[in-house]
Amino acid sequence: MTSQRAAEAVAAFKSGFSCSQAICTTYFQSYGVDRVTARKVSCGFGAGIARSGNICGAVSGAIMVIGLQYGMARSGDLNAKEKTYQAVTEFLREFTQRNGATDCTRLIGYNLADPSQLEMAKEKKVVMTRCPKFVKDAAEILDGILGL
Repeated sequence: MTSQRAAEAVAAFKSGFSCSQAICTTYFQSYGVDRVTARKVSCGFGAGIARSGNICGAVSGAIMVIGLQYGMARSGDLNAKEKTYQAVTEFLREFTQRNGATDCTRLIGYNLADPSQLEMAKEKKVVMTRCPKFVKDAAEILDGILGL
């Protein structure tokens, strides 16, 4: 069953925001961060970090949300750091279990850093057909980790 936050994140993605923006916009408000700031901060993480094919934007967005929930804010707060690392590790494990990878290139099957592959991916509308699932999965996994 899709959570309300997962549906909201997918809707944000389908409205034109990147996968990282969709996740961050959906969750950051709970931590006092407005939508505009969430979208700006997360903008460069879309498409595997600016189309570099690295970590999926939905994954990097989720890691940012985990940081907002559990992250270390004071020097020496090793408990917070460890809690964050544990939650991120759990997220990565579950996302990989569901999707087989966490990097954009393997997830969508195209290297967006290569102009010819980027063009093919656009022609085949791969991002719009594959990425909503990754956004949905990231949100569902986040909900479980955050206890929502």
